[in-house]
Amino acid sequence: MSDPLGDVISLLRPSAPFSKLTEARGPFRVRREDLDAVFYTLLLSGAACLEVDGKPPLVLQTGDFVLIPAIAAFTMSSIDPPPPPGMSSRPSLCEDGVFRIGGMEGPAEVQQLLGNCRFASPDAELLVSLLPDMVVVRCVDRLATLTAMVREEARATRPARDVVVEHLLQVLLIEAFRSSTRDDAPPGLLRGLNDARIGPALRAMHAAPDHGWTVVELAREASLSRSAFFTRFNRIVGSSPLSYLFNWRMALAKHMLRSNSVGIAEISRKIGYGSVSAFSTAFARHVGEPPRRYARINAAE
Repeated sequence: MSDPLGDVISLLRPSAPFSKLTEARGPFRVRREDLDAVFYTLLLSGAACLEVDGKPPLVLQTGDFVLIPAIAAFTMSSIDPPPPPGMSSRPSLCEDGVFRIGGMEGPAEVQQLLGNCRFASPDAELLVSLLPDMVVVRCVDRLATLTAMVREEARATRPARDVVVEHLLQVLLIEAFRSSTRDDAPPGLLRGLNDARIGPALRAMHAAPDHGWTVVELAREASLSRSAFFTRFNRIVGSSPLSYLFNWRMALAKHMLRSNSVGIAEISRKIGYGSVSAFSTAFARHVGEPPRRYARINAAE
């Protein structure tokens, strides 16, 4: 059975993260605008308020996990007591490697693990656009265990550390996405996979990207009429069915061109184009350069 979410995460190629343990006491407000990597946080104890620009405030409780695949500025602040207007806190690094925010004396009232990871794929922007813009998972023990393992391994000096961290991150990301099953999740691949009608159509596209899919055929996979399927797909995934299929085919093509594993004629066939010229025209229109030139410039070392 096709696994679209696994396909996307594998192509994203997450790399080793930066992570830190933070503790806070009393009122605090920390603002971050310099992010250049995927952000995640796991609240280990207490409660805090996360405000991502453009979204309503989110109250986090112990065990809550948040992952933001697309870069966004955010503010993290205390809830009880709330920070006074205009307050800006700066974390201080303690001797034990923990960052302290707010009052330095007394036990911490809030403890959280913050981290960044990077997507090494040149297609990261496209692939991330297929995923929700923010994932919130409440009290899932498996995520807490995985995040702790990532943090421990990233700070260790064991053999093959980077390889282990990369695979742990892939598991962490997949677990976070598949744990987020809310019906009101943002439009994207995850919400589509969780939908009883749209999910089969998405899996069919990923299982056979070489097939000349039509909206009518995909609607049949979803057991819906053509118009009902088209409307539902747009609402749940955030794009039209054939637009999603085209973007996925181009992501696969770019991956194969970089790896130099097969020729252009074979790539054309594998992603559903009847001729090299048709594929080359579509690729050049989408990427801005013909596939041979793209392969030559972006060939994996």
